[in-house]
Amino acid sequence: MDLRAFKESVVVKIQSLIKKKSLPKELGNHILLKYIFKELFNYFIIAFLFLFVIFFVNNILLIGEDLLKKHAPINDVMLVMLYSIPSIVAQSTPFATLIGFLMCLGRMMSDNEILIIRASGFGYKYIFIPVVTLGILIFVVSFFVNDYLQVLSNVKYRQLLSKISRSTPTIVLEPNSIKKLGQSTVIIGDVEGNNVSDVIFFNSDNTDSKSIIVAKNSTLKDSKKDGVVLQLDMSDAVMLSVKSNKTDYDVLESQSILLNIFDTDFLGRVSQTASTYTYFDLKKEINKMKKQNLADDQTVNQWSMELYKKISLPFVSVLFAFLAFSIAFLFGKHNGLTMGLFTGVIICVLYWAMQITGQLLVVHNQYNAFWCIWASDIVIALAALILGVILVKK
Repeated sequence: MDLRAFKESVVVKIQSLIKKKSLPKELGNHILLKYIFKELFNYFIIAFLFLFVIFFVNNILLIGEDLLKKHAPINDVMLVMLYSIPSIVAQSTPFATLIGFLMCLGRMMSDNEILIIRASGFGYKYIFIPVVTLGILIFVVSFFVNDYLQVLSNVKYRQLLSKISRSTPTIVLEPNSIKKLGQSTVIIGDVEGNNVSDVIFFNSDNTDSKSIIVAKNSTLKDSKKDGVVLQLDMSDAVMLSVKSNKTDYDVLESQSILLNIFDTDFLGRVSQTASTYTYFDLKKEINKMKKQNLADDQTVNQWSMELYKKISLPFVSVLFAFLAFSIAFLFGKHNGLTMGLFTGVIICVLYWAMQITGQLLVVHNQYNAFWCIWASDIVIALAALILGVILVKK
């Protein structure tokens, strides 16, 4: 007897025992709920491991390979990979919920298990209860990982990258490259050890005046100052400062100009800094900014974006559970397992694209952070609601 026939026989046996009153209906309900919950959880784990491996390998290729190419210590690179795990788990969990639930419910639908369950006198609610319950549990775990473990790993990650940048200067200043440091740009020549040649520094801060610093030879120095990753000692430097009217300028020559490279320039000012706060601490910090006018509206909006991201991504696990329930029962009659896999992947890609687009609109166009981040969740909620209504009427 194959697995499908065995499962059908179990359900039929439960039905016959209930009808003969040899098995209390409450116990039958318990067995059915336990079975559905177990199936959902197993498929969720399979989908989660699949996505986790993809994201982890991608992280190795993007970050680990880049650090290794720049001769960063192998032990530190391994720690960087370790600290990235909570972030990967937080990203994988909601998408695994959708794909796993769709595959599980779709298979049950195409294998006629849902038909047998309903024919046994069990309504949709007996399937809906474990779906929603597991979705809520996944949301709670995902929020904990996203809000607590990821914050701890981000703090360690920033500290480790600062350490690597001090021991391996080419991480910060790559030879023969153009690098963006905060709001300034540096053109770098050759880098040999701590010696850097042909440095051109463009200062493009918020003031109207602009300046350019040129140095033939420079030396990288370690810094003990808080927040400063490295110091660039530019010898025999020439600085051109252009005034706001663009007709007046000053030319200065100096035997040495000391340029500080801050960790915020290297690691990011807003998103990376905000990611080191928990949800409630970040909320307090934003309220403090607003009350005491500690930051401009653009900065507050970007910090608010990080706040909404901490809750919107985990919460979509619950919405995905609702959506999977409706899609599987409406479209999973034939090839439900395959349908669930491909449909889940497509929806996940679209959701991720909406999230990235929303973040770009906040950062570059200063759109309202709430609507940009929550728009993707709202779309999923509306889709789940519409399909749910269609399923009930059907």
